[in-house]
Amino acid sequence: MRDLPFPVRDANAAGGAGNLGNLPEWDLTDLYTSEDAPELSRDLDWLEKECASFAEDYEGKLADLDAAGLLTCVERNEKINSIAGRIMSFAGLRYYQLTTDSERAKFLSDMQEKITIFTTPLVFFTLEINRIDDDVLKAHFDVNADLARYEPVFRRIRAMKPYQLSDELEKFLHDLGVVGDAWERLFDETIAGLTFTVDGEELNIEGTLNFLTEQDRAKREAAARELASVFQDNVKTFARVHNTQAKEKEIVDRWRNMPTAQTGRHLSNDVEPEVVEALREAVVAAYPKLSHRYYELKRKWLGLDKMQIWDRNAPLPMDDTRIVDWDEAEKTVMDAYTAFDPRMGEIAAPFFSKGWIDAAVKPGKAPGAFAHPTVTEVHPYVMLNYLGKPRDVMTLAHELGHGVHQVLAADQGEMLSSTPLTLAETASVFGEMLTFRKMLDKAETPEQRKVLLAGKVEDMINTVVRQIAFYDFECKLHAARREGELTPDDINALWMSVQAESLGPAFEYMDGYETFWAYIPHFVHSPFYVYAYAFGDGLVNALYSVYESGADGFEDKYFEMLRAGGSKHHKELLAPFGLDASDPKFWDRGLSMISGFIDELEAMEN
Repeated sequence: MRDLPFPVRDANAAGGAGNLGNLPEWDLTDLYTSEDAPELSRDLDWLEKECASFAEDYEGKLADLDAAGLLTCVERNEKINSIAGRIMSFAGLRYYQLTTDSERAKFLSDMQEKITIFTTPLVFFTLEINRIDDDVLKAHFDVNADLARYEPVFRRIRAMKPYQLSDELEKFLHDLGVVGDAWERLFDETIAGLTFTVDGEELNIEGTLNFLTEQDRAKREAAARELASVFQDNVKTFARVHNTQAKEKEIVDRWRNMPTAQTGRHLSNDVEPEVVEALREAVVAAYPKLSHRYYELKRKWLGLDKMQIWDRNAPLPMDDTRIVDWDEAEKTVMDAYTAFDPRMGEIAAPFFSKGWIDAAVKPGKAPGAFAHPTVTEVHPYVMLNYLGKPRDVMTLAHELGHGVHQVLAADQGEMLSSTPLTLAETASVFGEMLTFRKMLDKAETPEQRKVLLAGKVEDMINTVVRQIAFYDFECKLHAARREGELTPDDINALWMSVQAESLGPAFEYMDGYETFWAYIPHFVHSPFYVYAYAFGDGLVNALYSVYESGADGFEDKYFEMLRAGGSKHHKELLAPFGLDASDPKFWDRGLSMISGFIDELEAMEN
């Protein structure tokens, strides 16, 4: 079953006000018409009975099945995943629209508990798959092409074989999962319930973070100091959540004999640890020529002796402060998508017209942005917190890229459509790049080009440098937690240890910034998720350089890559483009695009 969605971009979106036009809202009726829908009751009843029937038919018998029997088993399991995923998508999306509503929170919790209970008897499925002899499984694939299509699923399941526990312990951990979910909900509800007062105005976290991109430096400072104050008031709760989640992970990892805290994430991402380490080393080595160099330029543009943290995402003095209404944002992104290939525009269009996007900022709504694929029989849903700044337009382009990817991959079916996180960012970052290039081509003055280039560099730094710094923070956090309980001050110190290294000497850090780890949802929901952003950005930069070179048939190859979903390894997906992520030089190729943009900005200064 798929995880519920969480924001896929760091919550540093733009702020703004004014008439943004007719912002779309979700129509969730394609999933279920309501929490009381007879179809929902029908699916819950079916799921309970089918899970029990599945266990009765197959537990202890997988190794004895022939190829046709194993295929039927896999297809029944896939149907169970689809129905469970549909229910959880509906419950989760309703909850994210209004996380402060107790009825929605209860409904989500009830659905999680029911499905956990129903699916506990299915834990044997992956355990027994891992007990089938390699030669037997290969023989099954050789004689049954329909079963062989699922080979990537079997390969990823069997990657966990060395870390598998007894059937009884695996069922226990499955049941215990709802406890970890409760800590995640505590984090979500705490974040959504925080209130901040800036210049007499009461705001939620999204609105307050948005002030960090205001032209008025005093307002940016006031927002940063208010964030620090409120985070400090709640830091014990956030520290408790992090301590508990990290300890739970350490216990499970220890029982599974996983060599590192990161191993589980690498396995789920279907990526080799040495590839991730090569990425990390390339980015850290590039800090001086990327973030350090860019922020020194920005410090001069802002006329400051030292930048403070509230200046990191500040607009440039010559920046365009106008608000981009929704219609213009839609046209900008759709024009860029269609110019690349009309097929991409056709896939994106229904998101705007059929209630597949929820765009407005509303009290209690989850912060950030995401695209959730729901299940392959329905369609994705995109969540934004749109406030009309150019970065919000880029966020729309990003999330719509996810949506296009998810629509194309849906034909693979429930078990093969889901893409590892390292590849899940491909279409989203590519969509951003298409939109950026379209906007850059339309720049009428050197100042406009400069503002666009600087904005793109900042986005890339936030996606690559900042996320690798986040990854290093997580590595330090989990390593330290293995030695004992961490106080808020301990976690603060780990956070600050990666900030100066990644941002460079242009910055000073206000008192209170040490608590800003507290609001990042990925640390709680998906440990070590964050390196996937840097992976995706580097991959797309390399991919885009192939596109710019005029490579023959690029568009068709690109669509085939997206259609593959999770059915192929990153080596297979990139081979048609002449790229290989296991080659250390691959990452330098991607990073050189960012460096090249900074070169152009420096040349403008001279």
